[in-house]
Amino acid sequence: MDAKINTLLRFCFSVWFLTFLMASPVTAKSLPAENDGDPYQSFKGRVINSVTENPIQSAHINVKGTTISTISNVDGEFSLKLPADMQDALISISALGYQTKELQLDYFKRDNVIIAMQESVQELAEVNVYTKGDATALVRKMMYNRDENYVSDEALMTAFYRETIKKGSRNISLSEAVAELHKQPYFSSKDDDIAILKARKSTDYKRLDTVALKLRGGPFNTLYIDVMKYPQFLFDTDKLGLYSFEYAEPTKIGERTLYVVDFKQRNREKPWYFGKLFIDSKSYTLVKAVYNLNTDNRRAASRMFTSKKPNGVKVYPDNVQYQVDYRENNGKWFYGYGKADLEFVVNWKHKIFNSRYKVHSEMAITEWEVANIIVPHNEEFIKPAIVMVDDIDGFADVDFWGSNNIIEPDKSIQNAIEKIQKKITD
Repeated sequence: MDAKINTLLRFCFSVWFLTFLMASPVTAKSLPAENDGDPYQSFKGRVINSVTENPIQSAHINVKGTTISTISNVDGEFSLKLPADMQDALISISALGYQTKELQLDYFKRDNVIIAMQESVQELAEVNVYTKGDATALVRKMMYNRDENYVSDEALMTAFYRETIKKGSRNISLSEAVAELHKQPYFSSKDDDIAILKARKSTDYKRLDTVALKLRGGPFNTLYIDVMKYPQFLFDTDKLGLYSFEYAEPTKIGERTLYVVDFKQRNREKPWYFGKLFIDSKSYTLVKAVYNLNTDNRRAASRMFTSKKPNGVKVYPDNVQYQVDYRENNGKWFYGYGKADLEFVVNWKHKIFNSRYKVHSEMAITEWEVANIIVPHNEEFIKPAIVMVDDIDGFADVDFWGSNNIIEPDKSIQNAIEKIQKKITD
């Protein structure tokens, strides 16, 4: 693997003593002031399985006929903000393995909104015919059709990014941002750019003992999971021979039937990838990918992820998981959501117990438009080496995000936010 992959795609952590230098804060782009005469309306709800009543994570909530959307969190909860003059909106809720649901906006104008999703009934006759074929050929066709299936124009995307670091079960760091993505066409070799619109952070270094774990890359860690834009970071067409592909049971999103392909890297001497691809059975579009990095080779995994650490400590990733979801608009697909989770072990010499850190980062596209992007010379893009806990500054009240759609925090993050805000007001 080359240096770019190690630096940009995979998490690059620095475990430092607390005597570090703070970097200069990132300057966010200027946003239009909230207009009191043009307010927005906000709705909340929870997406659950209609039978088990378990929460459904990563359900996409989209305002039909627009590019406004959000996503449900680990508790199935979501919030959605719309312009006040949008009264007759139709809201679409979709999730892998479930029938898509469409509800009028009036449904959300109540307390305790629950959206119960029914699991899709599989009709496998059509799919089983293809599963007798070669799964590698299907993946090759998926890659070949990339330029036709995905957005072929430059686009301006608004996204919400969250990054949390936990030591054990305690939140020790929280960074959040509304970002603007300058997304290049999928056939283009140009990399995407990111500018920060709004951001806030809080870090409790007192809970870190003698080391501080920091995530380098910020939103780029979730952006580079877009394997159709950056296939070189997982498997490009000329690298398919390095993997084995096998069919699994097909599934659905709404009425859309998906092939499911399990994949594994053949060479397992070093950390290797394995996971699932969810491919549309008609257009051969990658709709979703969920994959892991096997880190049984601790020495090699540590070299991949750790850029700096104290003497006398062993640091290695113990669990690495990625997810990318694509969404469709007018027959073209685009990056909609990226998530990365990593569990990190810090083992001190001569100490009986080790420390475990969990790093979670996710980014959801909340609005976008196709546009010829003319980048001003003074555009302040963040760099792929950004460290959010150092390079942004400050926290704010509950109304900080204004009319921006965000990912609702899960219960543990919400508790941490409430504690931070309580400290600010005390």
